[in-house]
Amino acid sequence: MVGDNLCIKDTNLLDNTIARFLRTLGLKVNRISAKTDANTQILKSIERVGAKNVLDIGANTGQFAKGLFSAGYRGDVVSFEPLSTAHRTLLLNAQGVSNWTIHPRTAIGNSEGNIGINIAGNSESSSVLPMLKLHSDASKGSSYTDSEVTAITRLDSVAPQYLAYGVDYFLKIDTQGFEWEVLEGGSETLRHAAGIICEVSLAPLYAGAHHWMEILSRIELSGFTLWALQPNFIDLRTGQTLQTDLIFLNNGKI
Repeated sequence: MVGDNLCIKDTNLLDNTIARFLRTLGLKVNRISAKTDANTQILKSIERVGAKNVLDIGANTGQFAKGLFSAGYRGDVVSFEPLSTAHRTLLLNAQGVSNWTIHPRTAIGNSEGNIGINIAGNSESSSVLPMLKLHSDASKGSSYTDSEVTAITRLDSVAPQYLAYGVDYFLKIDTQGFEWEVLEGGSETLRHAAGIICEVSLAPLYAGAHHWMEILSRIELSGFTLWALQPNFIDLRTGQTLQTDLIFLNNGKI
């Protein structure tokens, strides 16, 4: 010890001591990398294809965009959110962030007009589709508590106003069982995307939702390669993965 400074030459010993202490608290620390951090892996995928814009479909209050910015993303994000309460919070969260644009409140799907949306107790699980028992049982507090009407539009109708010619972009789709409808209404936007992040349910969570293999096949047939998987909803009672994010890259950009 010199003065008030403690010198430890064996940094591995220090790391192991800290790790053992944290385990006694039920905690674990990993170095941030594409292996240990979902946002870093997404950023690496975006950088791989040189995308400078992300269309954030199903933004809720902006969790995805904030995570992406915190990982070091410096491009533009345009967020779409249909819930009135979540949209108000989204606007507040984006204040002062010059490269984050919030589209007026609307759902993205395969029609134009208005549509009813069910509001979940935890907000993130809200969906146009009815929720099934497996979902509400696996996530307490996710059951529907209310509903409201929102505007709905097709991605192909709204995306061009945000996509500069020649700038590569990523699509992020998190619409709780409504992914197929987003793809149906955005076939042209999908075809030209550099990459896609699409949440899918591996087990039936919403009535009427398309099987995840159908979504996987549709995107691959549109010219994409499945690049990575990120489980994001696990039934803690059974260990079953219920939802995962699939990351795809355009075959022409890899």
